[in-house]
Order: sequence, then structure tokens, then C-alpha cells
Amino acid sequence: MFAYILRRILLMIPTLVGIMLITFTVTQFVPGGPVERMIADLQGASKGGEVSMGAANIYQGSQGLDQERLNQIKAMYGFDKPPVQRFLTMMASYLVFDFGDSYYHHQTVVDLVISKLPVSMSLGLWSFIIVYGVCIPLGIKKAVRDGSRFDVFSSTMILVGYAIPGFVLAILLIVLFGGGSFWNIFPLRGLVSDNWSEMSLISKILDYLWHMVLPITSSAVGSLAVMTLLTKNSFLEEIRKQYVITARAKGLSENTVLYRHIFRNAIIPIITGFPGSFITAFFTGSLLIETIFSLDGMGLLAYESILNRDYPVVLGTLYFFTIIGLLSRLLSDLSYVVVDPRITFDSVE
Repeated sequence: MFAYILRRILLMIPTLVGIMLITFTVTQFVPGGPVERMIADLQGASKGGEVSMGAANIYQGSQGLDQERLNQIKAMYGFDKPPVQRFLTMMASYLVFDFGDSYYHHQTVVDLVISKLPVSMSLGLWSFIIVYGVCIPLGIKKAVRDGSRFDVFSSTMILVGYAIPGFVLAILLIVLFGGGSFWNIFPLRGLVSDNWSEMSLISKILDYLWHMVLPITSSAVGSLAVMTLLTKNSFLEEIRKQYVITARAKGLSENTVLYRHIFRNAIIPIITGFPGSFITAFFTGSLLIETIFSLDGMGLLAYESILNRDYPVVLGTLYFFTIIGLLSRLLSDLSYVVVDPRITFDSVE
């Protein structure tokens, strides 16, 4: 087991470096980078505009930009060094999780990400709990009652929910329950109300949950179909096996057969994805859902960072989330051993 884990960790290193190298290379050819944006600001200043991001210390008059000023701009953003040196310096800093400062938000990338996490954690974690909490018992019931009216009706409903894009459902919910054209029941902005700090503890919890109803519903409905059908098919496969027929022939009750024999085998494909889904739930973001409900989370941050060529945020978050993704895949594989002791990685070469 230890040898397998060590091999997987060692394989993560070239994977991580390859992803970062490809992304870094792409950023070198994308037009409208920070240097170009600064030059555009400075040229606009010659027409009476104001210069942001400390450019006033560089720009002097309306005589244009000479080579010395261009070199100062490049040095400000670190573009005065060769790409190879910049990449190696960046990766050396990333090893100690020093992601630098954002060009656009003027704060460290770490502080910026931490400030956005509450929204992403709220959306991701609650969606995760709802999906697993609903889909597993629903999938089991659908497998037990396969072909019944309940099975057909529930399959139709979850497939309709799966077919509706999350942002379309969000707009529909706003129209119905957010004061659009029918009922004004749920709030539409932010995680909490403006007077949240003045509320009691119970009121704060209820206010937070009230704000989360529409966004979480919009983001979770689309995931219900996949997990429900996966659970149903996994249980159906086990129900049709010979050991189940034997257990029933011995006179065991249906609940005993289902939860003592079928359950522990059928649940393996579902549980093995639990660690990865749980970890990634803390860091996922949805641009459209966050925009519709005025939630400032990771999805909106990623979009703004790409749009503004905020490379420290783009590359720093990519590095961190790639590590999270690789580790979650490893944990998912190791969970097979925990759930099913018959599986071992000792013989894997």
C-alpha cells in the first residue's frame, strides 16, 4: 500500500508541472496582458484620463512612452525576465504556497481566495449533502421497485431536472419565488441579510439558510439524476446476482437481504467517489449561479481573473486546485480498500 501511494504521489509531480507549464505558455501568447493594459492606461492618460495601479509614478507628461518607461512597466509585473526564468521562479514560490499578489484586486492571492471561499463552500457543500442525502435512498427505492409507477415517475422528474440548465432553473425560481412575477418568498442577493450582525444566533442561522435555498436548489437539481441512476443501477446489478437468490431461499427477510448483503456490495461505486466529491465541494464555483444571485465566489473570481489577465490569480488557483484534484483522486482510489477489504494495491506494479 505504501509503495502504491508513493508511486502515485511521484506521478503527481510531472502531471502538476505539465499542467502549469502548458497554462503558463498559453498566457504568454494571450493578447491584452497586464503590460498591454498598463500601456493602454498610460496612453489614455495623455488625453486627460487618470492612471490606476501606480502608473502615475511612471507616466510623465504627454510625450508618449519611451523604452525606459516600457522597461519599468515590464519590471513592475516581472516581465523583464525571460519566460523560462519566470516560470522557474513562479514554481519555486508555489512550492511554499506563495502565490504573489493579484494585479487587479491589489491583495495577496491567498487572502483573495479565502475571502471568496464562504460562497463556494456554501454552494458546494450543501449541494453535496443534498445530492448524496437524496440520491442514495431514492436510488435504492427505485431499484427495489424497478419498473413500477414510482420508478417511472421519479425517473421522469429527475431527468427533466437534469435537462434544465442550472441558470435557467435559477431564473425560473426567481420568477416564481423571488418576487419576479408571483411570490416574494426568498431573498435574491448575498449569503446573509444586511442586518445579519445584529441578529441572534438562531436568526443568523435561519437567515443564512433562507438565502441559500434558491442558489442551492439551482445548483443541486442537475446532479440528482446522475447519482440517483448510478445508485439504482448498482443495486439492480447486485439484486440479480446468485447470492441474493440464495439468501432469499434461506428465508431471510427482504430488509435483511437488502441491507446486510446487497447494500455493502452495491454501495462501493458510490462511496468510492465520496472523498473526491467532498473535498472538491469546498472549492467549486458556478459563475452563472453566483452572478444571478449576486454571490461573490470562486466562479466569479475565476471569470474576472481571466478577463482581466490577472495571471497570479489564474496560475495560483490552478496550482492549488490541481493539487486538490490529484489528491482527491488518490483518496478515491484508496477508499476502495477501506470499503472493500478484498481489494488490494500491494500487487500493483
